[in-house]
Formats: sequence, structure tokens, C-alpha cells
Amino acid sequence: MIRPVIAWLGLLVVAVVNGGIREAWIIPATGELAGHAISTVMLCAAILAFTWLVRGWMRPASRKQALQIGALWLALTLAFEFLAGHYLFGTPWQRLLADYNVFRGRIWVLVLMTTALAPTVGLRRTSASSLARE
Repeated sequence: MIRPVIAWLGLLVVAVVNGGIREAWIIPATGELAGHAISTVMLCAAILAFTWLVRGWMRPASRKQALQIGALWLALTLAFEFLAGHYLFGTPWQRLLADYNVFRGRIWVLVLMTTALAPTVGLRRTSASSLARE
């Protein structure tokens, strides 16, 4: 599982770049709520693209292993978001939890779902491509 952890570190870089773009350009142009929504959709697309790029390198052998990778990525993401977010970056718990309030238009949960399912989607694409070549 070392390759999926290394791949997740790549996803972390993608997410940080996405956050920088959101704060520097998207929110000033669109406002807070729309900026977060746009950034969320952009990050979901970036996660899928990144996973597609590294799918051959990670080589999940089965759907079960792809689901395990997705669960690992989800756990690492949540741990980073809450532990590093609070203890390293000093973000208050209330602000961290605010991203999960879908009733206030926060759709961050889509990033978590995409993160968890991306390896399975990538495996399905790889399997379909392999079958098409045979």
C-alpha cells in the first residue's frame, strides 16, 4: 500500500494548489459560497484526472483492492483535514466542520466521495481499456 500513500501525497499537492487558486482568484471573483462550490467541482475533476494518471502505477489488482485504496485515501484526507487543520494550522473545529453543512450550500462532501471512489473508477476504466484491446 506504499504506492497509494505516495499517490495520496500527490493528491494533497493537487488539493493545496486548488485551495490557493480558490483563495487567490475564485473567491474574489465570485464570492465565498460560489467560490467554494466552484473549487469543490474543480478539485473533484482534478482528483479523477490525477487518479487516471497514476492508475497504472498503483496497479490495484481487483475492485476490492481499489475500494481499499479509496478507503485509505478517505481516511488520510479526513485525518489531514482535521488533525493538521486544527493542530498544525490552528483552524477552529467549528470552521472545519462548516464545510460539511450541505444545508448552507457547502458541498465538500463531494470531494470526500470522489476521493473514496476514484480508485474504483480508475480501475473500471483500466479494465475496460484492457478488454477493448483484446
